[in-house]
Amino acid sequence: MTEQPLQENTGHLLMQTCKLLRIRVHTLLGEIGLYCGQPFVLRVLWQKEGVTHSELAGRLHIQPATITNTLKRMEKAGFVERRQDEQDQRVSRVYLTDAGRNVREGVEKAWDELEERAFAGLDSDEIAMFRQLLVHIHGNLMKKDKE
Repeated sequence: MTEQPLQENTGHLLMQTCKLLRIRVHTLLGEIGLYCGQPFVLRVLWQKEGVTHSELAGRLHIQPATITNTLKRMEKAGFVERRQDEQDQRVSRVYLTDAGRNVREGVEKAWDELEERAFAGLDSDEIAMFRQLLVHIHGNLMKKDKE
């Protein structure tokens, strides 16, 4: 790492931006009774209910233990319910409750507010370029983890 002021270091700036983003997400989602990772679970279930824990973990690229803890918290809050699979009692499937369906508008509003704030002053071309760069950086970092 070269010697440069922290605010000029790209990695530091990215980490600080992620930290601020997480704080804003926590605040906005807290207003509707959700925690940071939960909207991603809801998005999967809004597309297709009845998925297994391992299917959810795979789609979200997180560890099965993490999804189990998230689902416990969401079930306790009344957003999802787990039911045993009719063909295989060892498998449980995840379904939305009415509360899980009804929170969709609030989640979408929270993400819209967050993006409006984060991308204020940028035009659509700049936002598209930023997205492309993030996808590229993400891909680079994923490759490094696999090597």
